[in-house]
Amino acid sequence: MARVTSGWQLSLSLAELLGLTIWIGGLAVILTTVIPAVFNTLEMEQGGRFLRRVFAGYNNLTSGIVVLLLSTAALRTWKVQHTPDCILSVSRKEWVLLSSLVLVTGLIVFFLGPRAIELQEAAFSAQTQEAKKTAYDAFFRTHMIVRALHLINAGIAVTLLFIKFQQWLKKRAAFGFD
Repeated sequence: MARVTSGWQLSLSLAELLGLTIWIGGLAVILTTVIPAVFNTLEMEQGGRFLRRVFAGYNNLTSGIVVLLLSTAALRTWKVQHTPDCILSVSRKEWVLLSSLVLVTGLIVFFLGPRAIELQEAAFSAQTQEAKKTAYDAFFRTHMIVRALHLINAGIAVTLLFIKFQQWLKKRAAFGFD
């Protein structure tokens, strides 16, 4: 079968796959390599401050990938409506997963992440043991939710990546990879 997709369709598809792979791989590296190395090397307060910067960078990265995924989905939706030979329509599953990524990323970046940072700073600056314990308890409760949301987001990203790979394989001939 001859190649029927345009270069933009292939480029968008590759950008989406790359973005999702970086999202998933980035979290895997942080969880399996960076966090253990930090806490095996640095004091808790110093390590906490360092990891706060690591996750700030990771959150910026995932926010950028969300923008990329939403932009490519919007462009694909627009192209399907205006170009009859466009093969990369956005499925309902993709929209649900993208909406979930937006929601969970927004919760992490705009609400719970900043709250966890405030609580962490309060714990670091507490003067008495009792105040430190109370502040750390509050921090770890919020931090546990943020960690869970990062894992949920990674699961959503893996699911979306799986769906995109399935689409890619079903339509590989259209990309000229028969």
